[in-house]
Amino acid sequence: MADASDERLWWQRVVVYQVYPRSFQDSDGDGVGDLRGIISRLSYLEWLGVDAVWISPFYPSPMADFGYDITDHTDVHPMFGTLSDFDAFVAEAHRRDIKVILDYVPNHTSDEHPWFVESRSSRENPKRDWYIWQDPAPDGGSPNNWQSVFGGGAWEWDAATQQYYYHAYLREQPDLNWRNPEVREAMMEVLRFWLQRGVDGFRVDALRQLLKDEHLRDNPPNPDHRARSPYDALLPVYSTDRPKVHEAVREMRSVLEDYGDRLLIGELYLPIDRLVTYYGENNSGVHLPFNFHLISTPWNAREIATLIHTYEAALPRGGWPTWVLGNHDRSRITSRVGAAQARVAAMLLLTLRGTPTVYYGDELGMHDVEIPPERVQDPFEKNVPGRGLGRDPARTPMQWDASPNAGICPPDVEPWLPVADDYRTYNVATEREDPASMLNLHRRLLALRRSEPALALGSYEPVETTGDLLAYVRERDGRRFLIVLNLKHNPTTFEGPEIRGRLVLSTHLDRGGERVNGGIGLRGDEGVIVEQG
Repeated sequence: MADASDERLWWQRVVVYQVYPRSFQDSDGDGVGDLRGIISRLSYLEWLGVDAVWISPFYPSPMADFGYDITDHTDVHPMFGTLSDFDAFVAEAHRRDIKVILDYVPNHTSDEHPWFVESRSSRENPKRDWYIWQDPAPDGGSPNNWQSVFGGGAWEWDAATQQYYYHAYLREQPDLNWRNPEVREAMMEVLRFWLQRGVDGFRVDALRQLLKDEHLRDNPPNPDHRARSPYDALLPVYSTDRPKVHEAVREMRSVLEDYGDRLLIGELYLPIDRLVTYYGENNSGVHLPFNFHLISTPWNAREIATLIHTYEAALPRGGWPTWVLGNHDRSRITSRVGAAQARVAAMLLLTLRGTPTVYYGDELGMHDVEIPPERVQDPFEKNVPGRGLGRDPARTPMQWDASPNAGICPPDVEPWLPVADDYRTYNVATEREDPASMLNLHRRLLALRRSEPALALGSYEPVETTGDLLAYVRERDGRRFLIVLNLKHNPTTFEGPEIRGRLVLSTHLDRGGERVNGGIGLRGDEGVIVEQG
């Protein structure tokens, strides 16, 4: 496929690193991470070699959904610090040539937001139409059958005004009415506020939820429903991914373009054919519609090869790919595929064409942590108990060293979530000293990607394989790199006359400089990068 990145935009070259602030570093001894804590760890991110940091919400919030229920989109919750702390963070990140990407939450607010307090005060309030209010159905029940993502119906009765309001997530998170131009302008002002403080881009939360069917039609049953959650029992065709959402995206994009080369990422859990529509006509939409399909695709070579081919073929002209292996809403990659294959997955993520995102701690091999019932925090788990839907296991504290609490907070303070039992082995301080560690594998991959434009910006060409092998070539300006990944535990051999060159990196870290001529043997759970020529 032709290289679509000749303009060398910064967001095409970078590796993004996601920080979940509560779990990264506590600076004030309350067991919860904060902005000053992140500042203190920027030297680590610089050492690791990441180019941009995306921070999950730190805005004022009652914390019903840990910051995604916002009472003020243009301030900092005291738990995380102050606006001055934020400004210091941006300045220090930029000093280290690290871009700053914020979570932008336009779909909903907290029910304690001043806008909603006004809206629910009376039907005549000027802000009534800032949210989605409806009369009961003829039988007195909810206006339609829409379900909340977090369990239960999506309509909440307000006895004072005798109407229902809509919430795609928790009842404490009422949805804004994006058909109201005043709402749109207010949320565009939020973007401008942070752009003026030097932010380099935004990840737009719940983007597909933004516009709803104007007739509020019932969602149809899901014929493939496997009962993972009540929400999945219906196909959300009328409550998500509506055509008018693209108008709102274009408005956001227009605001960013007033501030120069800024980045717009969309959180979009959608099939690929729908996902790519968010690039917009003539690339007027989000720059990067997050592609989460590696998270849900079965971990075998044929399925992944098919996914890559399908995605590459679906991209519009000029559309730049993006890949994700984990985030704050999904089980960690090490828990999904095992520690050995997680190393192969890291090589896959950091050598595919497109912009990759690394979730904090994945570079250490952190895994899901079992949370005792009395310490469960996630409202999703509380609302739909027993389904294993809680996201706490993938949000546990970053493992910095072998001291109590893994160094995230003082020894005599209980962190907001428990630390993994094996943190004394898998932590930054220990792994930095081990050349063969997961951490040093990530650092080598990031350094190679940064030094070789073919790996950061080059074309992607699949290579035919059989069995458990996945192979492809990245090329730019005459530099060619063959990547071969063994997605199983058994040794195997990859042969072919075109396989000639020098092995520059293995996930086993003991084969640098080896000459390859006509074939290459791979151990179980091994990936290699070969400089061809």
